[in-house]
Amino acid sequence: MSEMGRNKEGRSEEQESTEAPCQGSSRQEEKFETLAIRTQIERSGFGEHSAPVYLTSSFVFDDAEDMRASFAEEKEKNIYSRFSNPNNSEFVEKMVKMEGAESGYAFASGMASIFSTFGALLSSGDHVVSARSVFGSTHALFTKFLPKWNISTSYFNIDEVEQVEDLIHPNTKILFAETPTNPGLDILDLEFLGQVAKKHNLILVIDNCFATPYLQQPIKYGADIVLHSATKLIDGQGRVLGGVAVGRADLIREIYLFSRNTGPSLSPFNAWILSKSLETLAVRVDRHCDNALELAQFLEEQEKVNWVKYPFLASHPQHAIAKKQMKKGGNIVTFEIKGGVEAGRTFLNRIKMCSLSANLGDTRTIVTHPASSTHSKLSKEERGEVGITDGLIRVSTGLENISDIVSDLQQALN
Repeated sequence: MSEMGRNKEGRSEEQESTEAPCQGSSRQEEKFETLAIRTQIERSGFGEHSAPVYLTSSFVFDDAEDMRASFAEEKEKNIYSRFSNPNNSEFVEKMVKMEGAESGYAFASGMASIFSTFGALLSSGDHVVSARSVFGSTHALFTKFLPKWNISTSYFNIDEVEQVEDLIHPNTKILFAETPTNPGLDILDLEFLGQVAKKHNLILVIDNCFATPYLQQPIKYGADIVLHSATKLIDGQGRVLGGVAVGRADLIREIYLFSRNTGPSLSPFNAWILSKSLETLAVRVDRHCDNALELAQFLEEQEKVNWVKYPFLASHPQHAIAKKQMKKGGNIVTFEIKGGVEAGRTFLNRIKMCSLSANLGDTRTIVTHPASSTHSKLSKEERGEVGITDGLIRVSTGLENISDIVSDLQQALN
């Protein structure tokens, strides 16, 4: 970690500071919650208990030789906040430890982390194999933008994972999936994907946004890179945008060099917010999950609901896989309201307390109709292929009292 002021040997920050990408340190024996709270940059001479915000665009050098050596990467040093910043380093080191990774880099948004990962690791002529059920902007990246650079993508269906190996070609480089998926809440077997990636020497990239490292750690199952939209549960209060990639040090190095030159870095202020948010991630996500499970159980009993999907409901098609690789079921609940599009719109219009928003992972419960919002750029056929029906409702269960959440959805249904 970068050190502010003087360290134990009396050396200054300029002599011993951190250059991204951030590497994990040695306190692995500490528990998840402790790592989230006690991983901090060194205190400055002011002795602050909580890390301050380092709102600076650049950093100073001792002399011409110090400057030369820093740019030559002969020493670890903060140079420019597009490259690294103490606040970014603290946030990333926490994420590295939580995911059990080797290194990481922080981005201005979740999609910046996804694009930068693919931009850094793929070349013209490469091929990607991906689960069909992915976030709408990720789908757009695969189908509209990567083809400009002669990079192709093949999709496999969630319920036909045996297709994966049939889609692998000599030029396939990355195997990609998000689990749980957005918004279908399908669960992919991380252990199976890890075995396939290892067998075919592929880079396994997993979007872990819905689970967070508190509920699921894909690296344990063979993932090489794990991505997050930190905007969601990691922030947890709908305040800032952010993203992060963690994983193998050699791959993160490539992602860092790409990002250092293309500029999608996270702002120090947002990094400071996100690092503070991680201190309460475990307690928040526990409550999110408890509320979500109770809400899902309530919805299963409603006559105007065709079906409910939640990973820790026994009725979920991949319930056994979810129980194997997740600590709890997450905060997202999806269900299909009877009556299709019009019934879905009527339901949203009747919501009183909950929020209508495109975000998720907030303290406030958010209700979304994906067919007309987050996944509206997909055709009806494309939505159907990933399980998004006209009446599908996605609920990002918040931290309000569960009785108030249930009451609002109940009156909107009835």
